[in-house]
Amino acid sequence: MTTMSERISQSAFDDSRLRVVLLLDLYDGAQNEFLEVYEHLRKQVSSVPGHISDELCQSIENPSQWLITSEWESAQPFLAWINSEAHVETVQPLHGCVRDTRSLRFSVLRETGRTAPPTPSVAGFDFTAGPGYGGAPVRERGRERLLTAPRRGDGVMRHALTFTVKPGSEAVVAELLAGYASPQARVDENTRLRRTSLYMHGNRVVRTVEVEGDLLAALRHVSGQPEVRAVEEAVNPYLEQDRDLTDPASARVFFTRAALPAVHHVAHGGQPAAPLRRHALFYPAKDGCGAALARLLAEQDEAAVDDPDSPVEASTVFQRDDVVVRLLDLSGPLDARPELALGVRAGHKAGVLARLLDSAKDGVPTTDEELSRFLARSEMRLITDRRAPAQS
Repeated sequence: MTTMSERISQSAFDDSRLRVVLLLDLYDGAQNEFLEVYEHLRKQVSSVPGHISDELCQSIENPSQWLITSEWESAQPFLAWINSEAHVETVQPLHGCVRDTRSLRFSVLRETGRTAPPTPSVAGFDFTAGPGYGGAPVRERGRERLLTAPRRGDGVMRHALTFTVKPGSEAVVAELLAGYASPQARVDENTRLRRTSLYMHGNRVVRTVEVEGDLLAALRHVSGQPEVRAVEEAVNPYLEQDRDLTDPASARVFFTRAALPAVHHVAHGGQPAAPLRRHALFYPAKDGCGAALARLLAEQDEAAVDDPDSPVEASTVFQRDDVVVRLLDLSGPLDARPELALGVRAGHKAGVLARLLDSAKDGVPTTDEELSRFLARSEMRLITDRRAPAQS
């Protein structure tokens, strides 16, 4: 069994309080305009469920550098906000006065000199009850929840982008996306692309990336490569949502809407006994059930990774609204243990999963044969899986 110290984990479901740090570099002379935009933004954010407070700071060394910090009851309401259309519209005026931004998100682990306010429930979840996820127990401080132990990481940032193409164009798009030359893995002295995997399910495209270092720098590096820009331009006519990647504003809106964040990752942490096979599964959730579905899969994968007989060596759950994608690294065939591959380790969880899925019209899968058919419908088609060469 994997011990807590061995397991690699990250999670938006530990229910601890979240601190968000936004670093901004303003255009020269844009301070007054920025303050007006910030006041509007602050009023909008203050009414968002789960938001606690924010602070605006200006550098004493470089007046063009600013810092916004905000506190949230947990990661889930924050992610729901930044992935919403309301957020896209609210922050749009900010781009006219900000040259560059960087967003960092942290779970609160220790704190001194503060009286804890009460923490209400949000979106149907009680944040004062239940265990933490990701191998990181949570304790209450007053009615707030703080992590009691740090998680163990592997130095890798995980992210995904998703978009849909016009029905009937899937084969053409798959051929275009499979054929381009890989960009340089090395972004700068601190950042490196490690792996890019691209899948399709029906007319939905999902590209997952693994980055050592700065995720934003890596995404900018990839989007600026000539070979990548060429294939993106070739794909444009087939997209259901128009975009113009030569226009910074259009590109920004597209990538904001296409973002599919990693909300949970867990890995065994040791060396696998056999070569691993990577698979992606698509879970279309019922309206409003995406977060609950992602949480269920995260909970089941925690237990699966701890089971020495489980083929699940690592799992990453990506979720935005009601789109949920689960990336699996398995030590055996996908259908060897269909219940574990689907993320329903406990038998009755298959029924819970079926009730959360929008496509669950064939009843609750219970037998191995039914689970295997359910699994086959969920599996995404691999288009390309590219790994960077090992570093010398």
